[in-house]
Amino acid sequence: MNIAAFQESMYKLIVETSTKLPRDVRRAIKSAKERENAGTRSAMSLDTIANNIKMADDNVSPICQDTGLPTFKIKTPVGANQIEMKKAIQAAIALATKDGKLRPNSVDSLTGDNSGDNLGAGTPVIKFEQWEKDYIDARLILKGGGCENKNIQYSLPCELDGLGRAGRDLDGIRKCILHSVYQAQGQGCSAGFIGVGIGGDRSSGYDLAKEQLFRSNDDVNPIPELQQLEEYILENANKLGIGTMGFGGETTLLGCKVGVINRIPASFFVSVAYNCWAFRRLGVLIDPETGAINEWLYQEGDLIDFAEQEAASEIAAASEAANEVITLEAPLTEEKVRQLKVGDVVRINGMMYTGRDAIHKYLMDHEAPRDLNGQIIYHCGPVMLKDNEGKWHVKAAGPTTSIREEPYQGDIMKKFGIRAVIGKGGMGPKTLAALKEHGGVYLNAIGGAAQYYADCIKSVEGVDLMEFGIPEAMWHLKVEGFTAVVTMDSHGNSLHEDVEKSSLEKLTQFKEPVFK
Repeated sequence: MNIAAFQESMYKLIVETSTKLPRDVRRAIKSAKERENAGTRSAMSLDTIANNIKMADDNVSPICQDTGLPTFKIKTPVGANQIEMKKAIQAAIALATKDGKLRPNSVDSLTGDNSGDNLGAGTPVIKFEQWEKDYIDARLILKGGGCENKNIQYSLPCELDGLGRAGRDLDGIRKCILHSVYQAQGQGCSAGFIGVGIGGDRSSGYDLAKEQLFRSNDDVNPIPELQQLEEYILENANKLGIGTMGFGGETTLLGCKVGVINRIPASFFVSVAYNCWAFRRLGVLIDPETGAINEWLYQEGDLIDFAEQEAASEIAAASEAANEVITLEAPLTEEKVRQLKVGDVVRINGMMYTGRDAIHKYLMDHEAPRDLNGQIIYHCGPVMLKDNEGKWHVKAAGPTTSIREEPYQGDIMKKFGIRAVIGKGGMGPKTLAALKEHGGVYLNAIGGAAQYYADCIKSVEGVDLMEFGIPEAMWHLKVEGFTAVVTMDSHGNSLHEDVEKSSLEKLTQFKEPVFK
């Protein structure tokens, strides 16, 4: 094999996967847009998502800033040199990271050090399989941490909130899958896709679940019982009312694929791999002699080229839902923040400061590197590139899942006088209580919309704590027209709490047996 050509093919696969959604995913999102009620916050979110997809196409930049842990599934003819292929894939990963197509996501689990090039023990994940065909089938999935954290595994029999007992049968499996969608809420960037693995042990069950995500969203399961189950789940999960970003709405699930393998008598696992709407999965067929790409996979059907969504149309939809869009000029006063209420759509101008896991842990024990009184913290780990003059540029900058900061957030807001937090998926009771006591607000941005929000960032004014790595550093960002929705206010109200409660009530309607 021409290894240099194979490396170039892998680089192309990485770039295309990171920047262009496959056709089956685009069709699912288009259908969701058509189902959603006009003028709702879910409709506004889907407009933003469509706009983001178009911007990623045009900019050849990451759809979402969290490019996850790259996972390759590669089938090779007998005799292919998998050792050299692995080296070529690693080199392509490092180059794509350097070029800003991937975010540096490989972190030492003991020291917390970021390798900076997405290489390290266990990263990327490369799974080889030999087969008797005379070509290479290489597929890649980029699955971000927000949806990865909503994966779940059930051991049957078990008791499930709203659904009661799930037994060791098809109906018990049905209950587990419905519950998996309920428990994800908006934290996995719904509307999402799920892959389900029935059977195996704990590790092979999860592998099987993730393998289902490599199937086309439009395929038909060859096992009749599983085909029926997939169709049932897709129809009824959308009756839970969780909606896009957990704002409530008509579409919560965009796809469901189920696989089954044998198990041992003592164990019965149902494993669910959750994937966000930014379902980045592509594949190629490669000539084993030349290393060149012969064919791109997942290309069935027409390509949906989402029309550019004008900002005015988004604001019009938001205005219809919330009567007005409120402009916030950072820094914020307590008086201004206490005027906000759940459901308000805001547009932010001024400064905001990124802060993720490492920053929140640091701030608990240290002084802030900048005066944060009245400021906004953005839960974001951006993709950044430095030009030849040493100036930083934002390549992708959507929100990360906020619930991870629940142990710290309220204390940090009160300690430093922070007035607003931006993230996705909402936060818990400790933060909600702190917002009420201190006079703060939680703003939900649109998860995965990394190009849309990068366009709102007009300049990078500085950076602190770079020793934590690019995603975890505190970036000083000057923004204009940064749109988000108030989902937790200073009066003790939480949209996330309300949607979770209402979706649990709706979940109970599926308690009775369906499959005999």
